[in-house]
Amino acid sequence: MTYIAKPKLHHPGLPTNKLGFTRRDYEGRISTLCAGCGHDSISAALVQACFELDIAPHRVAKLSGIGCSSKTPDYFLGQSHGFNSVHGRMPSVLTGASMANRDLIYLGVSGDGDSASIGFGQFAHCMRRGVNMVYICENNGVYGLTKGQFSATADKGSKAKGGAVNSDSAIDLASLALLMGASFVARSFSGDKKQLVPLIKAAIAHKGSAVLDVISPCVTFNNHAGSTKSFDFVRDHNEAVNKLDFVPPEKEITVDYEPGTTEVVRQHDGSFLKLAKLHSDYDPSDRVAALTYLQERAAAGEVVTGLLYIDATAPDLHEHLGTVDAPLNRMNEKELCPGADMLETINAEYR
Repeated sequence: MTYIAKPKLHHPGLPTNKLGFTRRDYEGRISTLCAGCGHDSISAALVQACFELDIAPHRVAKLSGIGCSSKTPDYFLGQSHGFNSVHGRMPSVLTGASMANRDLIYLGVSGDGDSASIGFGQFAHCMRRGVNMVYICENNGVYGLTKGQFSATADKGSKAKGGAVNSDSAIDLASLALLMGASFVARSFSGDKKQLVPLIKAAIAHKGSAVLDVISPCVTFNNHAGSTKSFDFVRDHNEAVNKLDFVPPEKEITVDYEPGTTEVVRQHDGSFLKLAKLHSDYDPSDRVAALTYLQERAAAGEVVTGLLYIDATAPDLHEHLGTVDAPLNRMNEKELCPGADMLETINAEYR
């Protein structure tokens, strides 16, 4: 395969962040996806979010499975760590990496075929264990690499490009994430950068399993009349539950909002997520209400976007297991292998 490298030269006047990086420093290779693919918009949003958060690229590990979505990590954060795993197995590979080095920021990029079919069980267990990661599902409702068959997230009654009608019920990954215990659940649209970028920033700052289900139309196989994952359908049926902004912890922010219209959620690292509510009765801290709302709006034919649920106090997998603070790759042999006496002590606990 031939890759077309981006030129490394850039205009000296490009703005830089606090680390001295330009936005170009967070880009990757030139995309080989179809022109106009929603996945490229998600890559651009990830680039923008990491640039604005002043994240050093080498602090990020990006992992993926198989599919159009799983190609996209090659198109952003070219200077970060990366691993392309097998179909549907990204969560377990990421979990292992997180156990070995807890200091990295883990981005798991998957698709509706990768997560809702062969990787369905891996997705569920990753949520219930509270793996500290950002799980991004680039959801287009089709298998793009194998010419547009319905995926498990395709809505019942939606039409394929060739005219076939889907008779199977759809899997809603956002609802599943809520059921399985994810502590941060959001949905967005690849064509809504204003909403998507702050959601990504908030998900990165969150401690625990953060799920972003991003509707990302396939311009080749699923962007026609009759598709419920097309650009036109999502724009016409988008129900945003909140307006979003992300407030960095190092800046003093003053706001002037009417009483009852703003909720500020404190994250573990001291950062804040500011929510200016469109619906005064929507509470992003109520898991049951969020699940009910998703089902009600889906029955009405609406695609709910925004921050659906957050629990800023939920423990992650490292807390569940009581792991050491130091990453395993920084420990010496004696620390990693304490010897036969310790092994005998551990074995005795199970007798």
